[in-house]
Amino acid sequence: MGGSAERRGVVTSASYEARAYGVHSAMPMARAVRLCPNATVVPVSWEACAGKSREIKDVLQRFTPAVERASSDEFYLDLTGTEQLYGGEPLPTTARRMREAVARETALVVSIGGGTSKLVAKLAAGVAKPRAGTPADGVHVVAAGAELEFMRRFALADIPFIGPRFQERLAKLGLRAVNDVLRCDSETLVGWLGRREGEWLAERVRGIDASPVEPHREPKSISRDETFPTDLVEDDALAARLLLLADRASADLREAGLLARTITVKLRDADFTTRQASRTLSDPVQSERAVYDVGRELLRKLRAARRVPARLLGIAVSQLVTGDAGVQLSLLDEVPPRETERDRTLSRVIDQVREKFGPDALGRGPRER
Repeated sequence: MGGSAERRGVVTSASYEARAYGVHSAMPMARAVRLCPNATVVPVSWEACAGKSREIKDVLQRFTPAVERASSDEFYLDLTGTEQLYGGEPLPTTARRMREAVARETALVVSIGGGTSKLVAKLAAGVAKPRAGTPADGVHVVAAGAELEFMRRFALADIPFIGPRFQERLAKLGLRAVNDVLRCDSETLVGWLGRREGEWLAERVRGIDASPVEPHREPKSISRDETFPTDLVEDDALAARLLLLADRASADLREAGLLARTITVKLRDADFTTRQASRTLSDPVQSERAVYDVGRELLRKLRAARRVPARLLGIAVSQLVTGDAGVQLSLLDEVPPRETERDRTLSRVIDQVREKFGPDALGRGPRER
């Protein structure tokens, strides 16, 4: 199992052997260890994960330039127009060549699903995952016209964006599986759920999803958070953790070639009360010093309002703009700029050193204010 061995951690991923015991990602680690007491828990290096994600994307882009990264371990590809490029070979054959290339060049095994929509492809990738007692071999392609029959096997909870609350509403109507919905006409669903949700559900259970693959989609926000093994009480201890989180978030920001206008700090108290505070800046920033300084002010504000032990701390940057958007550093404002050219230069140097010597090679210490 990948994740933190601490009892408050959650499972990041689980091998097929651990899944056989009921373990799955996002499960509290304490429960996972109870279900599978002989499991080996391996800590997760987020920097290593990000590096492998880039490697996988590089391999996939050799097959088509239209590659959208949905998360660090999930990608969508649009192969429209590549039929002649691969000599008209069947799509499952192309998918297997992709899978072999990824395994050969990254030492990682991936599952590939194919279909006429992102929804069907995502669900097919789940079906493709090799499991004991199933014929799955890592590739499952749903042929055009076979979407409806494919969808019949799923519970509504398996469909993306049908969360727990929506599931409860549907269950009260006797709708728990795709087949339950297929027995209802669209107007009945609209009468029960309203026009927007009723039509949306009628399409999804038939595998209809018009959302395109977006190779150049920019993230809307970048965040880092940490659940502590034991509650943190001292402000200095929280500030030290915030510095590390701000460092990682700002590094992700620079790697994406982006700057952020809004910074948000989230604090979850020992009693599970979750609070947050945000600040939007006149000029966007990307250095760890600027992100941390604003974050530290927000943390002080949250702690002043309620000073109790904390179990989780997070920082997010949003309202993102590209680095070539013509943003100028403030020079004439009466208020000193949040970020200077020196800050950006130091950040670039830190990035270069880490690129050469590893993610822990160099960092910026806290600055007393």
